[in-house]
Amino acid sequence: MVWKVIGIVVVALIAFWILGALIEALLPVLVIAAIGTGLYLLYKAVSGSNEKTPLIKP
Repeated sequence: MVWKVIGIVVVALIAFWILGALIEALLPVLVIAAIGTGLYLLYKAVSGSNEKTPLIKP
């Protein structure tokens, strides 16, 4: 019984370690993607394109 509890704790710690490493690795990519999306939307808003196509075609 004690070994099962220790095993569960070890597996949980390894899972948290892997998730932490994944988040640490992907966070810069997500930040760069968010900044890029924001810059693109800002450019589209400022560029003043007169093309006002509706989102839904009748």
